Amino acid sequence: MTVLVTGAGGFIGGHLIGSLLRDRVSVRAVDVKPLTDWSQLHAGAENISGDCSDLNVARSVSADVEQVFNLAADMGGMGFIETHKAECMMSVLINTNMLTASRQAGVESFFFSSSACVYAAEHQTDPDVTALREVDAYPAMPEDGYGWEKLFSERMCRHFREDFGMTTTVARYHNVYGPDGTYDGGREKAPAAICRKVAEAVLFDRPEIEIWGDGEQTRSFMYVDDCVRGTRAIADLGDGDPINLGSNELVTINELVSIVEDIAGITLERKYLLDAPQGVRGRNSDNTLFLKKHGWEPSTSLRSGLERTYDWILCKRERAVV
Repeated sequence: MTVLVTGAGGFIGGHLIGSLLRDRVSVRAVDVKPLTDWSQLHAGAENISGDCSDLNVARSVSADVEQVFNLAADMGGMGFIETHKAECMMSVLINTNMLTASRQAGVESFFFSSSACVYAAEHQTDPDVTALREVDAYPAMPEDGYGWEKLFSERMCRHFREDFGMTTTVARYHNVYGPDGTYDGGREKAPAAICRKVAEAVLFDRPEIEIWGDGEQTRSFMYVDDCVRGTRAIADLGDGDPINLGSNELVTINELVSIVEDIAGITLERKYLLDAPQGVRGRNSDNTLFLKKHGWEPSTSLRSGLERTYDWILCKRERAVV
C-alpha cells in the first residue's frame, strides 16, 4: 500500500508519517511549505513540496495511492484563527480538490482531519462544560471562519461517500500538543505557548507570565501519540460518521500553567490579558462513541505529555539563545 499524507510538513503530519514508516508503509508526503521548513522531514518517505489547493497538484500527488490522510489546512491557535478567518476558510479548496482527485484516482480510503471548532458555541459558554458529543455540531453555529470550513468539508466527505461510494472518514481533533509542534510565531496553541513562556522565564530570569483571559476557561488537551494512534484507527475502521478524537481530562488554563510551572520548578506572577483572544469558555471531548468503536481512548496524562513537550521546547529555546 502507498499512503499519501497532506500537511506532511506540519506537526501532526510529521508524527503520523513517522508512525506509518515504522510499520513499513510506503508514504508519499506533501506540504505547501519548502522542505526546509517542515516540522519533521523523514528520509524514508517520498517528500514533495506542493500546494494541494491546486487541482493539478492534487491529481499529481493522488496518483497510484490507496489511502489518503488529508491533514493540510491553514490554521493555528486561537490568536491566529480569530484574526485570519478568510485564510482559514480558503482551506476548503484543499479538501475539495483532494476529494475530487482521490475519487478520480480510485483511492480506496480518504481521511479528513476536522476540529472541535465545528461545535456550536451555545454548548461551550460555561467553564464547567458538558463534554461535547458528535451530535452537538448541529444545529450548526461553529467557530467563525475555521470552524465553518471544517464543518463544510465534513459534509463534502459525507456526500462523496453517499453519491460516489468513496470510503471517507472524519476525526474531530481536540487540541493536540506535543514535541515538534509550533511554539512561537503566532500560530502556536495554548500548551506550546505556555511551555515556551515558562521556558523563557527560566532562561531569562523573567518573574511573570502573560495569560490570555482570566485563566478560568477550560479545555482538554490530547498528546500527539494518542492523536496518531486514533487517526489510524479511525481511518482503518472506515466508518464515515465524524467522531471525536481527544482527551477528556478537563483543566482550566490556570491549572495548565500551574502544571508547567511545577515541571519547571518555578512560580511566576501572572498577568492576565482580558482583551486577548480566548475562544469559547469551556470545551471537552465526549469519547463515548470512540471508546465503543475502538475499545480504548486517548489516555496520556496531561502532566506526562507536558513534561515531554516542555523539555523539547526548553531545549529549542536554549539552542536559540546560544
